[in-house]
Amino acid sequence: MPRPKKRCPWSETDPLYIAYHDKEWGVPSHDDTHLFEMLVLESMQSGLSWLTILRKREGFRRAFANFDAPAVAQFTETDLNRLLSDPAIVRNRAKIEAAISNAHATIQVTARYGSLDEFIWRVIDRKPVVNRRRSYRDAPSQTPESEVLAREFKAHGFKFIGPTVCHAFMQAVGMVNDHEVTCFRHKEIEAQRKAGQE
Repeated sequence: MPRPKKRCPWSETDPLYIAYHDKEWGVPSHDDTHLFEMLVLESMQSGLSWLTILRKREGFRRAFANFDAPAVAQFTETDLNRLLSDPAIVRNRAKIEAAISNAHATIQVTARYGSLDEFIWRVIDRKPVVNRRRSYRDAPSQTPESEVLAREFKAHGFKFIGPTVCHAFMQAVGMVNDHEVTCFRHKEIEAQRKAGQE
């Protein structure tokens, strides 16, 4: 029998976690729609479990126009009230208002830098930080890089995105490879990244 794959232990508590860990978490993303989605979801997660957010992800996609930033930027007071009454998402007024505000900020940085991708990834010179942690418990809640990114977001009008949210975001979109060094995804992601550079 083949040996079971070694995963980061946090991912093995639920099938949704496993799928997210195996296919998405830590993979470098340069797609503006996905980056905006993860910004919204990570800010929504504050104070909640990530599993709660994953379970509501499809609800968020329906509610937030599939995370099309220009569409979200057009949301009105009617849309805000619709979102506040939608049980498929996190109904927190401050977080919802921040998501709409961040859609406006996304449009502005896209106009200035060419893309949300360029605005975000330039903070680390477009080179992912590759950690070699033995245990996910060794990972800090924020890093110097996430502090820099948080300052950039704040300076450009983004809300509800501090250093801790930024660090989780950076892990999610592959700006940081924080898979445990014994996790099969650590090596796979690095191999894929290096192959893309050749």
